Amino acid sequence: MDKDKSEIFITEFPKEGFGIIDHLQGRVQFAILDQMKFMKTSGMEYKEINEIILANVQKIIENYQSQEN
Repeated sequence: MDKDKSEIFITEFPKEGFGIIDHLQGRVQFAILDQMKFMKTSGMEYKEINEIILANVQKIIENYQSQEN
């Protein structure tokens, strides 16, 4: 990646009073919101965005569960 040609941003999250689970949930939330914004600007409808994201999250959960067994 060429940093001179790419837009780089940092998401700030408060450090005090939050545990690791809070930080991880915040990262997931920002990642999903970024994905939804990109999908919407690409012309996708909210219903399709919802179905795709929920299906992807469900696959992640199922894959994790199968690794645990």
